[in-house]
This record gives sequence, structure tokens and C-alpha cells, in this order.
Amino acid sequence: MLLQKNGQHQRPRADRPAPAEILRFGERYAHLRDRRLADVLIREDVAEDREELSGLERISCHVHRRWAHECISSPTHVIAVTGHRWCRPCEAEATVAVDELTGDVSVDCTRCGLSPATPATRQILRTCRASLAAALENRRKAKTTAG
Repeated sequence: MLLQKNGQHQRPRADRPAPAEILRFGERYAHLRDRRLADVLIREDVAEDREELSGLERISCHVHRRWAHECISSPTHVIAVTGHRWCRPCEAEATVAVDELTGDVSVDCTRCGLSPATPATRQILRTCRASLAAALENRRKAKTTAG
């Protein structure tokens, strides 16, 4: 969908999905009780569909319908080709541990115990930290709204 502004065609910004995009993507998250998470999922689906966001940079997971840091340990998120949750020297899966109390995130190979020093691992750390921060902010807002 293109909008016209100052005689130029522009796409709507990803942080402001068009009503048709909200209908298109929103239905799959209608069952979620956490509406803030649902909103993030919709915005990221729109941005990914518009090719403004890589699926690997999302802070929410459309597969599991959760914050990315909550499901990164799923085997679904192992991508050997890109090195996500993968130790190339050992040809082994890497595990991700997220401590929600301290905010610590670590990625370690299941064979050698080291953290793969790759762009994919650094991306996982960034994404999990951002996801955790968004989830904590979401909980804080929910608590202040409810109380």
C-alpha cells in the first residue's frame, strides 16, 4: 500500500500499520491475552512483509507467538546455515540461556561450551536483550494500568 505525501508515493511506516495490514496480520494474534505483545507481533509482521525488518532481528516470534527471548531455546530457532544457535567448528547446536532477573543472555555450544564468536550469535544476544527489555516494559505498563 502506497501513500502519497508531497506528490511522492511512500509506504506507511511500520510503526503505524495501515488498517488493512492490521486486519491481515491481527487475526492470527486475536487469541492472545497480552495485547501489547500482539501489537508488537503485528508491527513486526508488517515490517517484515514490507522488507523493512529481517525476520532474524525481530523481538517477537510469530511462530511461537511469544517474545523472542522466551522461545529462542526452541529447536525451531537453530539455523545452521546462518550460524544462529550453531557452533560451526563443532558442527553442534548452541544453547541460549536468558536470566530474566539479571538480564543476562548467553549462547554456548553444547560440545565445546564456548560461545560462537559470530555475527549470528551477536545478533541473538542483541535481539534477546531487546526482547527482554520490551517484555519487562510491557509488564511494568500492565501493572500500572491494572493497579
